[in-house]
Amino acid sequence: MTTEPAPVLRLEAIDAGGTVVGAAAGTAGEVVAGPFTVDVTTGPPSAAGLVDVTLSVAVSAPFTGHLRLVAAVADAAEPWWLIPGLFYGENRPADCDRRFPRFEAGADDPAGMVSDHWSFRSDRAATPAAFAWGASGGTMIGTDETSPAGPTGVGLAHRGDVAEVHVVFPFREDPVTYYGSATPLPATSATYTWGPGGRVELRAVVATLPADRHAYAPILRALHERSRPLHPVTPWVTVPEAADIAAEGLVRWHYDPDPGVLLETVGFDREVTGGDGRPVDRQAMHVGWVSGIPWAYALLAHGRRTGSVPAVDAATRVIDFCCANLSPSGTFWGRWERAGGWTQSWTPIRGGLHARTLGEATLFLLRALEVDERATWAAAARSNLDVVRDRQRADGNLGSVHDAADGRVLSWAGASGLTWIAAFCSAARLDDDGSYLAAAVRAGEYYARFVEREFIHGAPEDVDLAPTSEDGYAAVMAYVALHRRTSDPRWLSLARRAADWMLTFRYTYNVRFAPRTPLGVYGFATRGGDQASPSNQHLHAYGLVCTRELAELSAATGDPHYRERADEALDCFRQLLATADGELNSYRGMITERYYQTECFQPKGMVLTLSHAWSAGVLLLACEQVIAGAGGSDG
Repeated sequence: MTTEPAPVLRLEAIDAGGTVVGAAAGTAGEVVAGPFTVDVTTGPPSAAGLVDVTLSVAVSAPFTGHLRLVAAVADAAEPWWLIPGLFYGENRPADCDRRFPRFEAGADDPAGMVSDHWSFRSDRAATPAAFAWGASGGTMIGTDETSPAGPTGVGLAHRGDVAEVHVVFPFREDPVTYYGSATPLPATSATYTWGPGGRVELRAVVATLPADRHAYAPILRALHERSRPLHPVTPWVTVPEAADIAAEGLVRWHYDPDPGVLLETVGFDREVTGGDGRPVDRQAMHVGWVSGIPWAYALLAHGRRTGSVPAVDAATRVIDFCCANLSPSGTFWGRWERAGGWTQSWTPIRGGLHARTLGEATLFLLRALEVDERATWAAAARSNLDVVRDRQRADGNLGSVHDAADGRVLSWAGASGLTWIAAFCSAARLDDDGSYLAAAVRAGEYYARFVEREFIHGAPEDVDLAPTSEDGYAAVMAYVALHRRTSDPRWLSLARRAADWMLTFRYTYNVRFAPRTPLGVYGFATRGGDQASPSNQHLHAYGLVCTRELAELSAATGDPHYRERADEALDCFRQLLATADGELNSYRGMITERYYQTECFQPKGMVLTLSHAWSAGVLLLACEQVIAGAGGSDG
């Protein structure tokens, strides 16, 4: 059991306009803060150090406003923050092109979304909790998404050398509201009128933390274990049925045999757009990531297992097309467009190819070679491996953006080269001189700094240098692969640390939806889904990409937690699948990319009415891995 003392707490009364009208410190007994009289009760610390706090709130006259519970840590001139899935350290690096909330000490630039204080609605967080660290220790506070006073909020603030985290009943969003755009919306809040004649019972949880930033891991695991029995997830279909639906979606809706591509997006509505869908369907294919070889590989594995000739033929043609069209620099291209053919990645750097996309395509090409040995595929894999190995910097950095024409590394920033580690480790049959493994080891040492700092960023092409769940997947796959090849315990330790960080993006509870929204009508359970990133605040299924690696990590550590979390993700995304044309206002096999669990991009409770190739592909991949014995769910 932890010996850390419980944090010192402060209660604040905030009026409807956001002004603090009363405040008082107190961890037990009766506390008066402005209009509130609060009986504060704290329980004994749990084995993980969690202290339950109950607030019994009364008022003598009606009051419309908020009650905020604050925990603070001193010696925090340079604080570190974590709100799971939502806020990581400074959150947005100063040189990140994408604009979303950023912390900076002493800053007050709401229009630029740079501030020294932030408050958010809780459903933006994968776990409604906020962590802060100073030089010698940290603190944490959390609550449930909803309360008797309405939807809750979480947040942070920096005052001199003091870092504060809070929960607030009901929520306030301050200094502005982020809605997915570079232009913020005005600050918003839920409203609640506290009335006399009774008490409102509110609950929170707090903890005192050591200086190690990774101290969040046992706390979040304990909160997940508390939450799991209260937030069930019921898949709609079995794993084999889900595989069949996803494979049909790839072949029926995304595959175009001329020239042999998996179109990235397909609209649910085929009547308004016309049969060919061209006004809304994205007539393009990335070589990896949102389309291309990874999902063709999943389709190939499915086709071989089930004897589906159409699936095998489609998968083979897509991989053939990618392998037959390498860039002048020797790697794959970034993406193909119907109007212009093969071209660069989604990067503002002219002629740039994104390292993560190239690495993921190469990794899954190597896996495809395990299913179907083809000389042209092997030659393409070797070309990609050779040129990226030869570009590696002496310190192990593999580069983030590469020039399509001459192979120069155009950017070394971020950690997008992580995916190449798994690719190099998977190329054992082609590694005649051991140079691929040597490159993987050097890269593993270099990128370890991102994992150890608890800030991994740069993986998706469209989110620049923001921290994302996809960075976590890449790190897990990289360090599990290194351990698989070398049995070095250092890599296993880094794999575990990376998995803990990745799981901060995974929802530990079921968001409450309005009953007439699509997600509310269908009872969609969010536990197991991942926040895409602090910049893209929607749930997505990309975490299924490392189903195999999480199972392998559990086997190597003897800790079932990681495999269980992989299973719950697969449970989550076996919901909301159209099993027949017309269901979910779509067609069988169409699978959305975005589930809107909070107010960002779209109103909470909606879904994006586009099927994405990667959404079907990653579900198919996880199902095939589980069926092959790499995962644990037998649904």
